[in-house]
Amino acid sequence: MPRRVPVFVREPEEPAPKMTFMSEFPSIARALAERNYAEPTPVQKAVLAGDAAGRDLLVSAQTGSGKTVAYGLAIAADILGRAERLERASKPLALVVAPTRELAIQVQRELIWLYKYCGARVVSCVGGMDPRREHRELSEGAHIVVGTPGRLYDHLRRHRLDLSELKAIVLDEADEMLNLGFREDMEFLLEATPAARRTLLFSATLPRGIVALAKQYQQDAFRVEVRGDDQGHADIEYRAIRVAAHEAEHAVVNILRFYEAPSTLVFCNTRNAVKHLQAALLERGFLVVALSGELTQNERTTALQSLRDGRARVCVATDVAARGIDLPGLSLVIHAELPNDPEVMQHRSGRTGRAGKKGVSVLLVPNSRRRRAEMFFKQAGVNAIWAAAPQADEIRKLDQQRMMQDEVFSDPPTEDDVALARTLLAEKSPEQIASALARLYRARLPSPEDILDPGPDRGDRFRDDRDDRHRSRDRSFAPGDDTSPRDTGKRASARRPMEGGSVWFRASIGKRKNAEPRWLLPMICRRGGITKADIGAIRIYDTVTEFEISGNVADTFTAKTRELDDENIRIEALPQGPQGGAPSPRADNGSPARKSEKPHFKKRQQEHRAALASQERIDETAGKPPKKSEFKKGDFKRAKFKKSKKHKHRGQP
Repeated sequence: MPRRVPVFVREPEEPAPKMTFMSEFPSIARALAERNYAEPTPVQKAVLAGDAAGRDLLVSAQTGSGKTVAYGLAIAADILGRAERLERASKPLALVVAPTRELAIQVQRELIWLYKYCGARVVSCVGGMDPRREHRELSEGAHIVVGTPGRLYDHLRRHRLDLSELKAIVLDEADEMLNLGFREDMEFLLEATPAARRTLLFSATLPRGIVALAKQYQQDAFRVEVRGDDQGHADIEYRAIRVAAHEAEHAVVNILRFYEAPSTLVFCNTRNAVKHLQAALLERGFLVVALSGELTQNERTTALQSLRDGRARVCVATDVAARGIDLPGLSLVIHAELPNDPEVMQHRSGRTGRAGKKGVSVLLVPNSRRRRAEMFFKQAGVNAIWAAAPQADEIRKLDQQRMMQDEVFSDPPTEDDVALARTLLAEKSPEQIASALARLYRARLPSPEDILDPGPDRGDRFRDDRDDRHRSRDRSFAPGDDTSPRDTGKRASARRPMEGGSVWFRASIGKRKNAEPRWLLPMICRRGGITKADIGAIRIYDTVTEFEISGNVADTFTAKTRELDDENIRIEALPQGPQGGAPSPRADNGSPARKSEKPHFKKRQQEHRAALASQERIDETAGKPPKKSEFKKGDFKRAKFKKSKKHKHRGQP
């Protein structure tokens, strides 16, 4: 038998990625090709131009325009020289300074893949991490160091970081570092670097502080400015939502439900606002995390990871805490509170619409802030679409469409699924099965809120926000009275009579037990078997809560609440006011709340009388009759005197 000779078939090699740009550095061109960088962005093309080669750069470009890769390419010649691969790392050749931990870590990741075929070692030094580990990594050698100003300053002061061989330094988001108070740290870092190094300043805006810093530490800088109109907003759709100040939270809920984005970033101006909004969204069933300056690095990392792996879909954050966040699936940004300037608005919105993907930026604009919002859009060169907040009916229609397109209908069923379906059809009708499926689908979705459109042309559209808060109160009570309730119903001028009249009820819980409409409404609906549409105004007192129920369902509501008398919160009907209207406002002791019986009114009345008597005594000492016209009823400002001072009148002691 002839001997068999093994035949080895050589598998075809994978085609090498097509080289794009940066042909003078094949290793970097290969990394760019793997990331599908076919053409450079405008900012990348500008820093690679012949006029910019080897010079200091002052670059202004919007967030999401490819700045990180741009300065990574710009310093390639300084790091590599004429070599294709770097030698063993010793002292850093390049330093990148970023304002926040997240941004520094993001920059480190970008530079790692950009220089991975060059053999570059990239080390990060950021606050919140173990400084001893960073010291060990710096001791082992690094070609590029990325860090925050405070941590880099600390390593330099302790002689753990040697910048004597530095070729280039990059200040990323330089305007934000100035806003955060890092000017002294930045100047210390710049002065610690060799005089022959290149200095690259990248900033979304160029305020006076940045220009002054550039003049002081740069030499013959080449200025690059990429207009926001050309690049920064091309993939972002701006929407301005008219909303009453006290309904901003409900508007956020409806916007989240309307878009159903895989990842959403909601911006607030303060930490307390972040906490409050996160708690409200969690209570409504949203998968939400929060980012603010008080979180530790581990907590921030956990929150961001939950967004990346889909365990959370909404992130509520402040402006500073959101710096450097890079979420690939982020398609929606909501400004729950209007930012302070257009630059902040652009920074926020720049979290979406990145790398050629479309994004939506939604601003909630109270009527009193409309002029400011229009000014922001004009300064930023943005054409925003003005509209009302999504209504509950629109969201329910979208839910129906999304349900019909759900994967549960398109995925092929298994044998167990078919067997269960046959069992259900044998015992239940198709209508019952379909109804149960619809209920299950809706049960996992947060309920949309009913929101009124304040309208584009209200006369009070430019009043102060405090006016909106006062207008939301019930005018039948004194604003400063501790016993006055919070009327969560619509204003009397805007409220329409309920169909079939209304009946008032009382629940045995009030402000002292943290009664709030957001859980009172579901409790009332559950106890009485009614919907939110059947509930009118709600008045929350110290120990009780009174609410209005439509007369059409009052009898059913009364019967159902009697069946559940064993629960902790007791509900009973109230005696109706004249002509079946609302009962008169009552104090917590059950008697009518007379104006003269309120403590604050008595105190003010006593102060007024004492002031009048004091003024009469002074006038008698001066020999002149008192001028009653100077002391009108309720005018306490001119009649109140401080006891600690000796008063003089017309030159008399």
